[in-house]
Amino acid sequence: MAEIMGIINLTEDSFYAASRVRAEDAVERAGTMLQQGADILDLGACSTRPGSRQPSEKEEWSRLEPALKAIKKAFPETRLSVDTYWAGIVERVYDSIGPFMVNDISAGQLDSEMLPVVGRLGLPYVAMHMRGTPETMQGLTSYADIVEDVKTYFTEFEKKADENGIKDWILDPGFGFAKTIEQNYQLLAHLDRLKETGRQILVGVSRKSMIYKLLGITPEAALAPTQVVHYIALEKGADILRVHDVAEAVQTVRLYSTIYTSSPGAANL
Repeated sequence: MAEIMGIINLTEDSFYAASRVRAEDAVERAGTMLQQGADILDLGACSTRPGSRQPSEKEEWSRLEPALKAIKKAFPETRLSVDTYWAGIVERVYDSIGPFMVNDISAGQLDSEMLPVVGRLGLPYVAMHMRGTPETMQGLTSYADIVEDVKTYFTEFEKKADENGIKDWILDPGFGFAKTIEQNYQLLAHLDRLKETGRQILVGVSRKSMIYKLLGITPEAALAPTQVVHYIALEKGADILRVHDVAEAVQTVRLYSTIYTSSPGAANL
């Protein structure tokens, strides 16, 4: 059954306002998500929405540290992920709470020390496909074949991972990052081709512009269509859903599991 990764944004400029949380409220948000069924909590102290400014490592850590330590103290057995592209943040987090999952939007491209550090510490790692930076990525959407190009990207990344001793890594296609709306849906429709890499796939589409811009709505109104896209992602092989709305995503996974895995004839209902 697919796992649910709950998003905890410790920034003031994440694209979906309701996902933003102050450090002093992070434990309450984490507790709610865990009660609703989250398997992993993903803490981010750096917005990566299109056009967003990249904060310094020092600024990111000042936002992340208090919430990270408080959540770890309150829920010591919970699997935590940190959304960062700084190797220095990875080392600080490890020194503060021990092993955790690294969720890197750049797959090591924005900090040359990231992959060596992850390999040395033996941490699980989410490698995402992106071009450029959050500030420049939306101008870098020219592909010969979006699906094959992304697949090739991860074939090449696997070599880098091996060179740095990273064995436990997860593939994130990077929906919304350096891709047009049309390209996002082409990638979703053929997500199963990325399963040929043999890696688990993390899908992060929750309330994103590929949904709300296509439908002419706002992120706030995109809960229901997000679950539709989640369901399709599950059909295409998603192993982890990174979400803002844990309860609804858990329901989507349960429905999918009931229909497709409860009995041999369930898919024909």
